[in-house]
Amino acid sequence: MPLVHLLRDGLIEGVHHGSVVVLAPDGSTMFAAGDPDVAMYPRSTAKPLQAAAMARLGLRLTASGFAIAAASHSGESRHLTAASEVLAVHGCTEDALGTPADLPFDPVERDAWVAADRKPSRLAHNCSGKHAAMLATCRERGWDTEGYLEPGHPLQRAIRETVEDLTGDTVARVAVDGCGAPLFAVSLHGLALAASRIASAPEGTPEFLVAEGIRRHPDLVAGTRRDVTGLMRAVPGLIAKDGFEAVQLAALPDGTAVALKIADGGDRARRAVLTAALTRAGVPADRLVPFADPTLRVTGGLATPVASDE
Repeated sequence: MPLVHLLRDGLIEGVHHGSVVVLAPDGSTMFAAGDPDVAMYPRSTAKPLQAAAMARLGLRLTASGFAIAAASHSGESRHLTAASEVLAVHGCTEDALGTPADLPFDPVERDAWVAADRKPSRLAHNCSGKHAAMLATCRERGWDTEGYLEPGHPLQRAIRETVEDLTGDTVARVAVDGCGAPLFAVSLHGLALAASRIASAPEGTPEFLVAEGIRRHPDLVAGTRRDVTGLMRAVPGLIAKDGFEAVQLAALPDGTAVALKIADGGDRARRAVLTAALTRAGVPADRLVPFADPTLRVTGGLATPVASDE
């Protein structure tokens, strides 16, 4: 359904369709629009769920290690260092990563990389932290690291089981994500429920390790110039994760959670719906104003922290 209108001098110039759901701490639906129960690909918003699966398998990392495991990082030096540390502690090297060779995700970092005549690398890929954690988990469990991205590998079977457990969904379809890892289709409602369970997990649980890593190191989960990192700094206790094609999850420590998908993959609409949904979830509007765009009006029944006809 239409969720965001782009306004120019009071006239609608563009429309973004999508779906969104806001869950209360008890899992009940506070707000929903569109089709939050239809299967979709969570893209990189699945990373906290994948990290939780690896923690359940016995992977123990530092807080920064779990943050980079759940990250779509920008390719800053701190990100490459954190991913390298996960590899080194478990006796792995960059060559073992299944990520494609790439340049840093962040345009500033990418330009500096090119200016320095540095070549694409597997470590620079924005998913290298997740892959480093996957390799580390295989080493911890005594599993072969060769073929660790195959859906039938013990690691990926275990991740699928955790995804289904946390979301309450049966995986509808299995695809391959851009980094080469299996991608499990679930619903937005299930994604929000998983985010809620991770964010509100009791201390000492595997899910808590992931949530704590994200909260302590929001700079590793995204990057210096990324809205996701800024949002987690602005809202105490929030965990948030974005994904390609305009998917987003966010959850507060009490388990209040948001998940959304913009149908056309438009990132500007993702940010607008996220701020509006977090307002519905009880986040003070003044904390969200820096992330709102006054040229965008969120519709579909969602409140918005900034509204303008200009």
